[in-house]
Amino acid sequence: MLARVWSATVVGIDAIKIGVEVDVSGGLPKITVVGLPDTAVQESRERVKAAIKNSGFAFPVRKVTINLTPADLRKEGPSFDLPISIAILAASEQIDPYLLGDYLFLGEMSLDGSLRPIAGVLPMAAVAMKLGFKGMVVPKGNAQEAAVVKGLDVYGLNNLNEVTQFLQEPEKFSPTQVDRAENFEPLFSLLDNLKDVKGQNHPRRALEIAAAGGHNLIFVGPPGSGKTMLARRLPSILPPLSFQEALEVSQVYSVAGLLKDRGSLVRSRPFRSPHHSASGASLVGGGSYPKPGEISLSHHGVLFLDELTEFKRTVLEFLRQPLEDGVVTISRARQSVEFPAQFTLVASTNPCPCGYYGDSIQPCTCSPRQREQYWAKLSGPLLDRIDLQVVVSRLKPEEMTSQPQGENSESVRERVNKARAIAQKRFKDDKISCNAQMRSKHLREYCPLDQASRTLLENAIRKLGLSARAMDRILKVSRTIADLAGDEHLQSYHLAEAIQYRTIDRMH
Repeated sequence: MLARVWSATVVGIDAIKIGVEVDVSGGLPKITVVGLPDTAVQESRERVKAAIKNSGFAFPVRKVTINLTPADLRKEGPSFDLPISIAILAASEQIDPYLLGDYLFLGEMSLDGSLRPIAGVLPMAAVAMKLGFKGMVVPKGNAQEAAVVKGLDVYGLNNLNEVTQFLQEPEKFSPTQVDRAENFEPLFSLLDNLKDVKGQNHPRRALEIAAAGGHNLIFVGPPGSGKTMLARRLPSILPPLSFQEALEVSQVYSVAGLLKDRGSLVRSRPFRSPHHSASGASLVGGGSYPKPGEISLSHHGVLFLDELTEFKRTVLEFLRQPLEDGVVTISRARQSVEFPAQFTLVASTNPCPCGYYGDSIQPCTCSPRQREQYWAKLSGPLLDRIDLQVVVSRLKPEEMTSQPQGENSESVRERVNKARAIAQKRFKDDKISCNAQMRSKHLREYCPLDQASRTLLENAIRKLGLSARAMDRILKVSRTIADLAGDEHLQSYHLAEAIQYRTIDRMH
C-alpha cells in the first residue's frame, strides 16, 4: 500500500514543502530511501525502525521504499524521522490516513519513539501557513516557536504514540497557544545602560547618531578609554524591533538552531561579538549545507568587532559585500543561498601597536613605519564603508572620580525613535528603513546642498582625499544629524559635524 505525508526542509532561511511517500510491497525485507537523502536521512531507517517497534507497533517485514520529493533537492537533517514513521504506519494499515494531507509533520525521533526538537521550525511553519495547511505536528520543544505564525494550528507532542492518538482522535488535543504581545515585549531593562559612561560626550554623540541612522561606527583609542563599554551600550538606545523584523531575526536564529534559548521570538536586537580569531566561514556562514554566520545572526542588530586590526585582513574583506548589499550570498556546487545581513557594524581598535599614539597620559613607543603597517591591515574600501570614525580619549583620574553619571539610555532612545520615525515616513514608499540604507537616488532627493554646504564638502574632499563612497557616507550622516535636530533641510553645520567624524581619514 502507498501512503503520503507532508513535511518541509529549509534552504537558506526559506522553507520548501517536501513529500514523504512510502510504499510497502512484497519482496525480501528491505528499507530503501531515495530522493537525494544525506547521511542523517539515510540513518533515519534505523531510528524509525526501532522507534516504531518500541512504541508498540509492528514494523512491516516486507520491502519498504521511501521517496522524498522533489527528487532533485538535497534533503538533510533528522527532521524527516516523524513523517517517515507516520507514512510507514499508514502504508502498513496500522493507522487511518485520512488526516495526513491536512498537516505538516516534523521531528527527530529517539529509539524509544520520543520526539526531539529540530532547527528551522519557524520558517517551516510560515510555509505551512502560506500553502494552506490546517496545522502542523512538531516536537513539544518546538511548539511555542511554530505557534508564533498566526492562523496555524500547532500541536506539540511528546512521542510517536501521542501523534498516532492525535491522528485517530484530533478533537482530544488542543493547539498550542502563544501570547504574542507578552513574547514580543522588548527587554531593555536587561541591557547595559548608557548612564554608566562618564564624560565621553563626543563618542556618546556618535553612538546616538549611529543608532538614529543605522550607521556603521568605529572607535579608535588607547586601552582603557571605554571603547568596548560604549559599544556594548548601543543596543540599549536602538529602537525596539517591529514584529516583522522580529520574525525575520527569529527565522535566522531558528535555522541556526539558536531560537530554543530565546523563547518563541527574538525580542531584542541581536548583539554579536565574535572573537578576532574567527574564520571567514564563521563570520559569513557556510558549510556543505550553508548555515548563517555571525553577520546574519546580527540581522537588524549590531555586529561588534573588538580589536578590529587583530582580525585577519582576508576575513575583514568578507564584510564589504554584506555592508553594501544587506545580504550574504553563499554559493556551493549543489546550491546557492542568500541570508539577510542588514546590520550595524561597530568596531574598536587601538591607534597603533602599543596603543598610545595621541594619548595625553602615556607616550607612544611606535615608529611611523609600525603605525603605517598596523593600519594597512584595514583596506581603504572597508574604511570607506564605516560612516562614523571616532577617537575615544582616556579620562584623567580627576575626571573619573568627579564626573557625574551620564544621560541614561531611555532619554537617548526617545530622541533616536523620533529621528527613526522621520526617516521611516520619508522612505515609506521605498524598501529601506533608515538613512544608512539610502541609495544615490535618495541622496539626490533628500540631501540637496546649498552653495555654502557644497563648498564645505568640496574642500573636505580635497583636504582629506575622500572617495565618492566616503562623500556619500558624509551626506547620509548629515541627514541623520538633521533628523535628530528636527530640521527638514541640510545645513552647513550638519555637514560640518558629519565631516569631523572622518577621524581616520584625517590621521592618514
